[in-house]
Amino acid sequence: MKAKIVTRSAVAAAVAVALSAGYVAGHNNVAAPQVIAPAQAAAMMPAEAAAKTGVPDFSGLVETYGPAVVNISAKHVVKQTSARRGGANQLPMDPDDPFYQFFKRFYGNVPGLGGGDGGGGGGADRPSEGLGSGFIVSSDGYILTNAHVVDNANVVTVKLTDKREFRAKVVGADKQSDVAVLKIDAKSLPTVKIGDPNGSKVGQWVVAIGSPYGFDNTVTSGIISAKSRALPNENYTPFIQTDVPVNPGNSGGPLFNLQGEVIGINSMIYSQTGGFQGLSFAIPINEAIKVKDALIKTGHVDRGRLGVTVQAMNQTLANSFGMKAPQGALVSSVEPGGPAAKAGLQPGDVIVALNGVPVTDSTSLPSQVAGLPPGTSAKVQVWRDKGTKDIDVKIGALKDAKTASADTTGDGSGGASQDARLGVAVRPLTPEEKQEGSLSRGLVVQQANGAAASAGIQAGDVILAVNGQPVTSVQQLKAMVSHAGDSIALLIQRDDAQIFVPVDLG
Repeated sequence: MKAKIVTRSAVAAAVAVALSAGYVAGHNNVAAPQVIAPAQAAAMMPAEAAAKTGVPDFSGLVETYGPAVVNISAKHVVKQTSARRGGANQLPMDPDDPFYQFFKRFYGNVPGLGGGDGGGGGGADRPSEGLGSGFIVSSDGYILTNAHVVDNANVVTVKLTDKREFRAKVVGADKQSDVAVLKIDAKSLPTVKIGDPNGSKVGQWVVAIGSPYGFDNTVTSGIISAKSRALPNENYTPFIQTDVPVNPGNSGGPLFNLQGEVIGINSMIYSQTGGFQGLSFAIPINEAIKVKDALIKTGHVDRGRLGVTVQAMNQTLANSFGMKAPQGALVSSVEPGGPAAKAGLQPGDVIVALNGVPVTDSTSLPSQVAGLPPGTSAKVQVWRDKGTKDIDVKIGALKDAKTASADTTGDGSGGASQDARLGVAVRPLTPEEKQEGSLSRGLVVQQANGAAASAGIQAGDVILAVNGQPVTSVQQLKAMVSHAGDSIALLIQRDDAQIFVPVDLG
């Protein structure tokens, strides 16, 4: 069975990254609460042990910072229905579904997942309990965890390593970043030390402490597998990928480096079964701290919106747009009336820098936009017509995370025709198709062979542009293809999404 992303520590959370844009955690002048170091004397950190023996010893790290890692119990009320399985908050699921075992483990005996009355009968609402992890960041009781751990919970209980238990208040939870802040009424608590994930390197040792399957203060270790990893439907976080064993219940726990500093919050795994399979993902702690500060100060997180959809560049696309190397984020659609559209950004633009900072690829752009408060002006440098152009954009405020839609102009004309070099048979859109797809131009692919089929073009796709130039007729498409080099980039619309497809013409 094909592996799937199991987000929220195993719950399921591109070619195109929906950049409705990045986020801004409150305001730049928000002061972070002071993180107080543990009161006990620090034991030898793994980096010191490795320097002495050649092998990292994590016992000192666990002794010093393990007491700052907490177990979180979140109780939910599961709604029941009298007629069939699957009430408002139930998790009805086929036992063959790859997520079935995870939900059963994580949520316990949930109706509709083979437990209790199973799903046919009625009855009163039933409680369900989820388990997660967290860590104390200030001695007066502020705790960081994942938003999904406490999402819609009626009662949140925090248990310390000394067996004390506290009823926790949810100060705020931000679903976009999956970060939540809890507060317990306690003083002089042990705390973690916050590190800088930007200083970490792929291949370095890291350690996770958490409560997998409810086993408190379980310690696992591994290495950083990759950085700034983008995941489907997770556009606002440049995840740290590790091979640290992380399982349900580890959600919200800290990821430490060899100096004993927290560099991430364990959030997700990539799994077929809901169990660990060597791919774990953590939220960089610097991103989480920004969200924490905003939640403590205002109770919410402000986000900016650029109003474009972008996709990754490759060499064929770079060749098509006259670039020497594939870099930047390719704009595949611009939201009508959005900040980017008002500033003049167009599909086919390649965003190569934001306020002078290079955009290395499409996955880095959301986090760069994240540092821009709504209402401020940003200088966006784009590659257009084989040269760079600076465009000033006023960053908007994100109200939801929907993908931008198309804003196309021009008129299509001409009859059905086939282009032998490209390998497509196309025809103009009918008036009904234009209205249904909110398009004013485009050519419908009736058949795809040769180069187009090899690139993934399918019947039903609508060709909107070639190398960023709008296509208004069949004759224009023929002319563009005949004068093209060895490759072209076709902007197509498939269903409700737009994407550039690189086509190697040989």
